[in-house]
Amino acid sequence: MLPSSIPITLDRSDARTLPVQIADGIRVAIDNGSISPDTRLPSSRALSVGLGVARGIVEHAYEQLTAEGWLDARRGSGTYVRQLPSDARTTTDRRQEAPRFSDTGIDRSRRIRLATGIPWLQPQASAAWKRAWRDVGTVPPPNAYPDPRGEPRLRSAVAELLGRARGLHTDPSSIVVTTGSIHGLNLTLAALAETARATPPVLAHENPGYRVATTTARRSGWSVFDVAVDTHGMKIAELAAAPHATRAVYVTPSHQHPTGGLLPVGRRRALADIARARDMMIIEDDYDSEFRYDVAPLPTVAELAPDRTVYLGTVAKTLGGGIRLGWLVAPPDVVDRIAAVRTDIGDYPPIPVQHAMTSLLRDGEWDRTVRASRRRYRERDRRVVAALARFGELRGVGAGMHTTLLLERDVASRVAQIAAGQGVDVDTLAPSTRSPSDTSGLIVGYGSVSDEELDHALNVLVAALSSLS
Repeated sequence: MLPSSIPITLDRSDARTLPVQIADGIRVAIDNGSISPDTRLPSSRALSVGLGVARGIVEHAYEQLTAEGWLDARRGSGTYVRQLPSDARTTTDRRQEAPRFSDTGIDRSRRIRLATGIPWLQPQASAAWKRAWRDVGTVPPPNAYPDPRGEPRLRSAVAELLGRARGLHTDPSSIVVTTGSIHGLNLTLAALAETARATPPVLAHENPGYRVATTTARRSGWSVFDVAVDTHGMKIAELAAAPHATRAVYVTPSHQHPTGGLLPVGRRRALADIARARDMMIIEDDYDSEFRYDVAPLPTVAELAPDRTVYLGTVAKTLGGGIRLGWLVAPPDVVDRIAAVRTDIGDYPPIPVQHAMTSLLRDGEWDRTVRASRRRYRERDRRVVAALARFGELRGVGAGMHTTLLLERDVASRVAQIAAGQGVDVDTLAPSTRSPSDTSGLIVGYGSVSDEELDHALNVLVAALSSLS
């Protein structure tokens, strides 16, 4: 059993599932010091007997806490509480041989683009999609400018979605409707620049990192300070060297873009601490957190530090980028400044699109799409691992819509060239790397291609990698 001072009480009438209740209990115990670092927890079998639940329920709770960075599963020894922040590293088993996939039915006149961030969508419009736009047609045309924060009904629906799907408990008054994550970033930078201590203000940014975010910052008059990443994402300790004018730090903690690291809880706490100490805002881009294939999505930084975080979300990775709709969650003073910025420049979210999105969220279309996509991406994630694991370290496995294969810079460039000659376009990390970095490789996106196209592309990459090994 756990130490007697740390009881876990399970309530079957609680809206939380049993694994979540167990994980919450252990998390609180670690957080308040009742369980010390390096303490060995009971086996899943022993704890399940003590709590009177199935062993799989406890295993699920342990897996979730391990993924978040609270626990460390040591083969042959047991499960231990990690020392926070954690520097533990994961490894990829590279001993398996890569199978060759069938690539029949491929249109070889069409180039295959292994792009990141473009989702798989059903080829036909769903009944919910048609119903949403019919509902919009029954509403009279709006004769006034919209609320710069967004329609109240949509903000309420988004608040409910975030609480249910991401564990981010917020109020509709803290939400601003945007046209996507980058629009939200642009609005946030404009609002923060008004209170900057120096000109130009500085944005700390992951390196390698999301290059569109970097471009957005620079076009908004900000300079960029590069922060290195490793297996776990941003190396928070390097923020200590950020210049005095650093006003914000942009981070993708749930699936670092583009290397795939998952920021553990120790680093998330350290990030919150340094943001408070240096009066910085954390801009959390939660771009594809809906897609986890091993454990539940990791908790948000915004839940940990709501007073210091602007959370960016979008439907681009679920319902499609063409809808152009997203949201941000921010502290009240930041929301007010963003609303003022939008009013000043006449940037209002269109009411018909907001009405349709409210209908889609209320109708469960987001949930249905995520479930279908998650099943498809899980299988594709496994195919990528099966094909490429023997060639190098894979990062981002088990999450998102892309996996990164770490390679020497010259090798990655040569493989991309060979693949391009075979009609397969794959990005390297080089365009996402602004300053010298030890991290290089290929970014294998699998969201927007068909299963047959992915199999053909993997065959091409395996042949190219094999020829250079």
